[in-house]
Amino acid sequence: MAASSLLPDLRTSAATCLTDSHGRVIHDLRVSITDRCNYKCIYCRTGENGAQYPELRIDEYLRLIELFVGLGISKVRLTGGEPLLRRGLLDLIRELARLRTIDGEQLDIALTTNGHLLAELAQPLRAAGLHRVTVSMDAVDEEVFQRITRVPGSFQAVLAGVRAARAAGLTPLKINCVLLRGFNDDQVEGFARFARAEDVAVRFIEFMPLEEGRLWSPEIVVPLKEIVERIGRVLPLKPLPARDPSETARRYTFADGVGEIGIIAPVSEAFCGACSRVRLTSDGKIRTCLFSQIEHDLYGRLRAGESIGELRDYVVRTVQGKEARHHIGEPGFLKPSRSMVHIGG
Repeated sequence: MAASSLLPDLRTSAATCLTDSHGRVIHDLRVSITDRCNYKCIYCRTGENGAQYPELRIDEYLRLIELFVGLGISKVRLTGGEPLLRRGLLDLIRELARLRTIDGEQLDIALTTNGHLLAELAQPLRAAGLHRVTVSMDAVDEEVFQRITRVPGSFQAVLAGVRAARAAGLTPLKINCVLLRGFNDDQVEGFARFARAEDVAVRFIEFMPLEEGRLWSPEIVVPLKEIVERIGRVLPLKPLPARDPSETARRYTFADGVGEIGIIAPVSEAFCGACSRVRLTSDGKIRTCLFSQIEHDLYGRLRAGESIGELRDYVVRTVQGKEARHHIGEPGFLKPSRSMVHIGG
């Protein structure tokens, strides 16, 4: 795949980084490259519907990503659905690895996956230029894990993928666990031990109203404070400083300094004020927040033949309108039109 010619034009014309109307600098782009997934996690989707939105060509994703990089994006995370299902993924990563930020630095390239196909792909991903990977893994008990994914043999496949990714150098390796009370919250202490045994950073994520089945309620959320207290009773924790002002996780290590736990608490302790993210869906729509009610059709404008300057101005205007915060738990809160699996993490 030949690299597009968009980037040089943008880098010479982009004067400042993307900034929204609330003064937040946007430097992190999440790109869903497929709406397909090989899991049917019961907290995420009903399992009755597959992909609902189309995919772009790999070269089209590259053109859109270059547009953002030319405007100051320095971090790109590839998501899905399940991105390892996407043909051409390695080609896309190779091309992204050639890009440079407007400061001339290497682009930070990461990927979020369910890990089922990672064992065979970890080394090729690293060789293509991927820097690190996050694996979604919602239980460390094999039976519970398989009940969640509804895929036989899923736990052993993901465990092999985690170990292959670590061996390939796709580190720091993060494990994302979405907690639901009465569903998998009995896995908390087990995940703390897993973090130490497997040399990974476990990230617990509070359950948000983004599921396909629309079953969310505040009572299902396992809050940050409870997680810290429960782990601390078996493995004492001490807080770690944030690496970046826009970091979403509250970070902790264990008393002996071995291992790391993070907690992402968008419900109980929202971090919207430091948000640095914007998203592209698999069909090329900009979403300025997970909970946006409006999508912005960047790909449609590209296909219509708009000039580079017009596309750049459209991105700048769209980011300027980024929401100040979400309104989870407030009267009148509306869930987004797409569930998480169709937005991309």
